[in-house]
Amino acid sequence: MDVSAIASTASEMTQAKTADAVQIALLKKAMDIEAQSALQLIQAASQASNPPHLGNRLDTSA
Repeated sequence: MDVSAIASTASEMTQAKTADAVQIALLKKAMDIEAQSALQLIQAASQASNPPHLGNRLDTSA
């Protein structure tokens, strides 16, 4: 192998590592956003103000 081929291979490997790092960072950011959205949804559902009589009876004849 000549020197330029080695340098080219090293450069390609560095670019691949950088691309992998960017993709992982983007995935982590997307997962954080999804976690925040899920938490907001759970909080909104727990704050629902339904009347107290809802959900107390079960119709077994239907």
